[in-house]
Amino acid sequence: MQSWRRKSLWLALLASWLLGLLGVFPLLRLAVPTGPRAGAPQGWPRWLDAELLQSFFQPGEPPEDAPQLPRGPRGGSCDWGACFDPSKCRSGGFKVFVYPAAGPTSETQHKILASIEGSPYHTVSPSEACLHLLSLDAPAGECSLVPPTWNGGRNHLVLRLHPASCSWTFPPGQAMVAEASPTVDAFRPGFDVALPLLPEAHPVRGGAPGQLRRHSPHPGVALLALAGERGGWRVAGPAAPACPWDGHCEQDHGPEQTHPGAALPNATFCLIPGRRPDALRFLQALQAGCIPVLLSPRWELPFAEVIDWTKAAIVADERLPLQVLAALQEMPPTRVLALRQQTQFLWDTYFSSVEKVIRTTLEIIQDRILGASAHPSLMWNSPPGALLALPTFSTSPSDFPFYYLQQGSRPAGRFSALIWVGATGQPPLKLIQAVAGSQHCAQILVLWSNDKPPPPSWPETAVPLTVIEGHRKASDRFFPYSAISTDAILSLDAHSSLSTSEVDFAFVVWQSFPERLVGFLTWSHFWDEAQGGWCYTAERVNDFSVVLTSAAFYHRYYHTLFTHALPKALRSLADAAPTCADVLMNFLVAAATKLPPIKVPYGKRRGEAGPPQAPGGLGPAPQPTAPDCINQMAAGFGHMPLVSSRLRLDPVLFKDPVSVLRKKYRSLEKP
Repeated sequence: MQSWRRKSLWLALLASWLLGLLGVFPLLRLAVPTGPRAGAPQGWPRWLDAELLQSFFQPGEPPEDAPQLPRGPRGGSCDWGACFDPSKCRSGGFKVFVYPAAGPTSETQHKILASIEGSPYHTVSPSEACLHLLSLDAPAGECSLVPPTWNGGRNHLVLRLHPASCSWTFPPGQAMVAEASPTVDAFRPGFDVALPLLPEAHPVRGGAPGQLRRHSPHPGVALLALAGERGGWRVAGPAAPACPWDGHCEQDHGPEQTHPGAALPNATFCLIPGRRPDALRFLQALQAGCIPVLLSPRWELPFAEVIDWTKAAIVADERLPLQVLAALQEMPPTRVLALRQQTQFLWDTYFSSVEKVIRTTLEIIQDRILGASAHPSLMWNSPPGALLALPTFSTSPSDFPFYYLQQGSRPAGRFSALIWVGATGQPPLKLIQAVAGSQHCAQILVLWSNDKPPPPSWPETAVPLTVIEGHRKASDRFFPYSAISTDAILSLDAHSSLSTSEVDFAFVVWQSFPERLVGFLTWSHFWDEAQGGWCYTAERVNDFSVVLTSAAFYHRYYHTLFTHALPKALRSLADAAPTCADVLMNFLVAAATKLPPIKVPYGKRRGEAGPPQAPGGLGPAPQPTAPDCINQMAAGFGHMPLVSSRLRLDPVLFKDPVSVLRKKYRSLEKP
């Protein structure tokens, strides 16, 4: 009897063990990620933390119960090598021609045309164009006909920012398609471009800044924000239910915002369903600094060809709510902060305006043409982004002022002095001697923008001195002259007066901040309520936001950015007066770095330097009293990029009551 009971117990245990194996194997199939299938799109991010997100499905493996979308009417065999001819782009440069609208144009078409016309790629001649762009964002039912130079779509880009616009009236053929939130099945990786789904009122340029606050997560901020069915957001606290996106849950999800865009989510994570119409929530989450958690998405992430979305977003399986919620609750605060900061960078750099979306699309296509000379991933995914890292300057991050810290390098210990002579008078002999006496000076370049010929002889210096003929324009001083042999430039006016110690100390400061402007004389900008616009002043105040380029250090890359990236209208505005050129260079550097300039001490024995001289000896340039210059530049940038600061860096023991022999820069304190 006892033996029979013992056998029965062992049989029961064996049966339980077998049933457990049969039940666990399907769960293990879901929990253990499998490799991506051949031919599956690879644009979705991989998991951020393997120990936290072990149960999420792989990007290339859609859920079994997901509806199978029909394949779009595009040529599946088209790829970059078969359907695009880059030979014309390499010979004539990357030029873009936009087909004019055959009928009434929409507001979106106006925005697209304005953004392309302001870019350096635009051309009005179809024969010069490397890429022909056709916009389908016309009012519904009023699509353009097939262009006369269609050529089967070869070297064409069909642009469609809004899915609600007119439908296809002809097959795209060999044309690339840049579409907002395309479905995974219809998207051709490496050939088409996935765009973000933009709201109708998206600004042309500039755009609203991101809304991430100083603390992350901030005390009292909700853990989750759930995308509602009517376009709003529901907020759930840390004690959120295990299935917050399941409509069968009976728990209270909190109040729902019924107006789309009325209030951005104030939460750490934003749960977004995988349906294509919910792609607009993805952009809202980026702007709010809310980490997007995409649940089994059926659409392609925007610009996934170049943007590493693993640094800003999470893709999860909607069938595994327990694992998703647990992973979000256990994510380390350092990772949360890094993800939220990346959302702000991506929003501000690539998505905050129509102009940036179009520029990003064109840069992706240009990178394909350049091939090995394209932007590396670091430039696309690190500030200031690929739009401000021109491949015509260099393809190595170590050559740009923004990436010294990431590369673990430091600028070379030499600089080139560029002295702009824009008025009649004697050559700046004393200034040349003072600059040439610096131990860090490699060369002196005199930019002669004057009607009179330069003098036949110049003072003897320990460094080479070269005279360059200018064109009597204030922007001449910011041209990328091939004669400049160093990364650091000391920009000077002929009327400037500096000592060798001041030059040496300012250069040492610049080496620690190579991405910024480091100078001696400062102005500040402010908002004038009476005039309803921006103004700037040269009065001595604690705050400053502009460093005069009449005596300032900066990286030579800003000459390339000034000449080749700024719109022609802004550069023409700078040619009107030297003061406008000063402000425009500060606008450019602040827009790229999001940082203020740095001020270094300037000897009081001479007081403030005189006003910049106008080209050709026309007398002093206009002082910063009229706000037209700064307001037109703010309108051109779409926002006010200048950042105010109160920081001034002084030498060690500066003004301290100690022996002068202990101080390195002694002449800085002489009366």
